[in-house]
Amino acid sequence: MRLPITIGAILVASLSFNAPVFSASPVQVVQTSPNSNLKQLRINEQLWNRQNIKNYRYTVTNNCFCAPEFRGPSIIEVRNGITVSITNAATGQAVNPSLLKPYSTVPRLFNLIRNAIRESSELTVTYNPQRGYPTQINIGNLAADAGIFTTISNFEKLR
Repeated sequence: MRLPITIGAILVASLSFNAPVFSASPVQVVQTSPNSNLKQLRINEQLWNRQNIKNYRYTVTNNCFCAPEFRGPSIIEVRNGITVSITNAATGQAVNPSLLKPYSTVPRLFNLIRNAIRESSELTVTYNPQRGYPTQINIGNLAADAGIFTTISNFEKLR
C-alpha cells in the first residue's frame, strides 16, 4: 500500500522540478528628483521662450477620475499669447475656460509643472525636443485615484 503513495509523491516532486518557471518581467521605475525636474523645466522653458511663438493651437487631454468636460480632448487656441478659445475636440462646443485655465497656454503649463515641483508631487514630464513645450505631464498617482495624466498633442504654430 505504501508503494503507490511513494510513487505518487515521487511523480509530484519530479513534476515540480520540471515545471516551467513563470516570472514577471522587471518593472523599471524611474524616480526623478525635484532638482532634476526643475532643471529640465528651466531648459525647456528657455527653449520655448527663445522661439517667441505667440500664436498656436494644441489639443490637451487629461486622464483622471474627474468630470468629462475636464478630460477632453479639448482644442486650445492662443493668439498673441492669450487664450482665445477652448473647444471640445469631439463636439466643437466651447468649454468653460476657467475649467482648463492651468492648461490654456504653454507658459501656464510650465507654471503647472513648477507648482507640482514646489508641492513635491509625484511628477514626470516629457518635453518636445524642438520647441520645448511639455507633451506629457503626469502629476500624482492615477492608480490611487489621485493623479492627472495630461497629454499635449497636435501642436501647431499659427500665423
